[in-house]
Amino acid sequence: MKTIVVASKNPVKIKAVKQGFERMFPGQENVCKGITVRSGVKDQPESDVEALRGAFNRAREARQQVPQADYWVGVEGGIEEREGEMAAFAWVVVVTGKMIGKARTATFYLPPSVSALVRQGKELGEADDIVFGRSNSKQENGAVGLLTGNIIDRTGLYEQAVVLALAPIKNPELYTGRVDESTSDVGMKD
Repeated sequence: MKTIVVASKNPVKIKAVKQGFERMFPGQENVCKGITVRSGVKDQPESDVEALRGAFNRAREARQQVPQADYWVGVEGGIEEREGEMAAFAWVVVVTGKMIGKARTATFYLPPSVSALVRQGKELGEADDIVFGRSNSKQENGAVGLLTGNIIDRTGLYEQAVVLALAPIKNPELYTGRVDESTSDVGMKD
């Protein structure tokens, strides 16, 4: 039985991590639990780099809080301005006792009405709730689900990145040199 600690209590993130591990390691029994940790970045990361740092910090903090686990996973959503439009995405970082895996979700662009609210200081989830007349959508289908009619929801978007972040862990012989240095920022440099 492998223990996976997700550095969030958000049910969407926990479900995405659980499903990603099940797809990459079929037959492996897992216990997946979420804990509350700080990301060390803004509540709404405003760049690719800041979102990656938040995911990395979450995984590292989860490892410090629950050192007896087998895997620690940080998921951090972010937005970034690009030529007058606002892009949305998330980073996933998986830390083991030996390696670090990381991957980013697909990117999608937010409607101007949502982007305007984010620019005014609202988190993306709050902006979505206002524009779409919802409540707590970030713990359900998220912006991507609202915009695609749930063809792709937040869980599915994150799950794919979890699978990709697990590629080095599933194939360690192909990723020599990706040593787990989760107690320093070295893991952020490759």
